Amino acid sequence: MGQTIDALAHRTSQKAGRIFVANWPASQRLGNRTARASGRGAACAGRFALKTLHWYLTRQVLAALVMALLVFTFVLVLGNVLKELIELLLHGRAPAGALLQAIGLLIPYLWVFALPTALLTATLLVFGRFSADQELTAVRASGVSLLSVLTPILLLSLLLCGLSALVNLEIAPRCRVAYKNLLATMKLDVASVQLPEGRFITDYPGYLFYIGRNRREQLQDVLVFASERGVVTRTLHAARGQLHLNPTNRQVIIELLNVKGVDVAGGRRVPFSAARVPILLDLNPAPRAAKKPRLSDLTFQQLRAELRELERQMQWPTSTPDAPSPEAGTTGALRPASELLSPIRVQMHRQVAFSFACFGFALVGVPLGVRLHRRETNVSFAVALVLLLVYYGLFVLAQSLDTRPEFAPHLLVWVPNFLFQAVGAVLLARANRGW
Repeated sequence: MGQTIDALAHRTSQKAGRIFVANWPASQRLGNRTARASGRGAACAGRFALKTLHWYLTRQVLAALVMALLVFTFVLVLGNVLKELIELLLHGRAPAGALLQAIGLLIPYLWVFALPTALLTATLLVFGRFSADQELTAVRASGVSLLSVLTPILLLSLLLCGLSALVNLEIAPRCRVAYKNLLATMKLDVASVQLPEGRFITDYPGYLFYIGRNRREQLQDVLVFASERGVVTRTLHAARGQLHLNPTNRQVIIELLNVKGVDVAGGRRVPFSAARVPILLDLNPAPRAAKKPRLSDLTFQQLRAELRELERQMQWPTSTPDAPSPEAGTTGALRPASELLSPIRVQMHRQVAFSFACFGFALVGVPLGVRLHRRETNVSFAVALVLLLVYYGLFVLAQSLDTRPEFAPHLLVWVPNFLFQAVGAVLLARANRGW
């Protein structure tokens, strides 16, 4: 009986073993499918969280970028208005429409400097707060690296480089020329601001004016002293007068009406009166708009055409006996030519190199913001100011050598970009490792 039970138990256990072995692959596949599904769910959740983080940082940087761009643009516009339009504004003679047009033309030129500055400030602000609020610590604890977080910010900086290139190479120079032309026209059209009321005017050689009232080119209570070699030869007083402009000849005609005056000749004073006495004033020098634009006001295509034209004009005919030999190099007769061409090359390289400032500023601004670990806006602005002084100082130094081709200044203008990008890459790698 006992042997029968043992045999039955043995056969039962063998059968159960065969069933388990037969069903083992199915169980393993079910477990693998469950694990893979769980992994795919975790991966999808991770990608969604990373996209959310990318969108969050992009919105923060864009908001700070717009704010900083508005602030820097306002400051630069205010500085240029105070520098170039203050006289027109003080006397209230600048037309509102022309003034707004001048500011509109000035803004693209100022964005050459304001856009990279704004991006640098934005990255310092956003990542300084990102680090100070321990958000970066939480991101690292979840297994996401700093470089993974920065992908949209670096792409944004490259897009801004493209926008900067469009502004630097084409839009800003054209707007700058149009702004100078408009400014010269405004100074001529509102030349009456040079005749402000209530004070003596010594701006015109040979004349001393005093105008009681000046209302839209209608003058009242006008007093004029005409002199030669510092000696007064005539005094005029008119109850009223009119101001006429001659833009073609750049002249202003002051027409005095109901004039009483005194001529001084040979020590004698001869009084006289007249119904009308015109005074012709020459507005010199000629406006800058009539002159050839400076190199800094030329577009990239205009600079390239200028360079090709100068190179063509400076080529020596091969049949000329006095033509320098190719072995002369950059010495002797060819050196003045290289000095003339060097400023154009420097300006062309400066426009292109300046377009990449946004990328270098982004590479430097992110790790410095993380290291600052500060939420205060004034700290970020101070650091941005120091970096800007270094960057633009190197640019100015390289551009000051534009007439020294032996130093290759057209290549030196790239040094600030390479320096900031190299330093930014090193700092970013260290920040990514958590150092």
